[in-house]
Amino acid sequence: MLAKRIIPCLDVDKGRVVKGINFINIKDAGDPVELAKFYNNEGADELVFLDITASYENRATMLNVVREVAKQIFIPFTVGGGIRSIEDIRNILMAGADKVSLNTQAVKNPGLISQAANIFGSQCVVVAIDAKRVNNHWKIFINGGTISTGLDAIIWAKDVMKEGAGEILLTSMDRDGTKKGFDLELTKTLGENVTVPIIASGGAGSMKDFKDVFMQAKADAALAASLFHFGEIRIKELKKYLTKNNIEIRK
Repeated sequence: MLAKRIIPCLDVDKGRVVKGINFINIKDAGDPVELAKFYNNEGADELVFLDITASYENRATMLNVVREVAKQIFIPFTVGGGIRSIEDIRNILMAGADKVSLNTQAVKNPGLISQAANIFGSQCVVVAIDAKRVNNHWKIFINGGTISTGLDAIIWAKDVMKEGAGEILLTSMDRDGTKKGFDLELTKTLGENVTVPIIASGGAGSMKDFKDVFMQAKADAALAASLFHFGEIRIKELKKYLTKNNIEIRK
């Protein structure tokens, strides 16, 4: 079994790291370059950088910030937000990212997933799924959670795997920023329907929440933002806790 991964997420808006609740009520959480450096030294296994308003504002990802972050870290680095083409992906990888995260454009143009996987390799292609429960089904939302697509999250996850995605970043919009725990049912159900690794996101509020998402929902990695940004949980302490609970974690 592969060791579980702990991944901080930098949600970036106008060059600053921000965090909200249920994708709204945004507040400032710091400088992305300084936070990236901190997490690299703190023992994070990977780092995710999401330019959260790029798709909504119909603009490209901020490559200058990506470059500065990449200079500070020596762990795998995923970048998402505003990616519309193979050229965008190439630019982001050349700026220092190891992987790209596709969300809005993957829904609008699923062929971009397979194109990217064929050119850069599946290991570079993460598809982000923002899912919300609607009438007892999980539905997909795009453009930073502002537009409902009507797509079923489980069916879409199977589709992106077939297109060549190497990993899925699954965010529960219902749990995002609430600190009520990861959506275990959503994570487990989606994981049972695909064979690629699942990064669980949305709702982390305690160390136990990480243990539960690994043990009960079988997530391959767990992502959090404000919990780490505001020092409520230190990654080193979280890793000690998980190791004590017999969860294999990267040292």
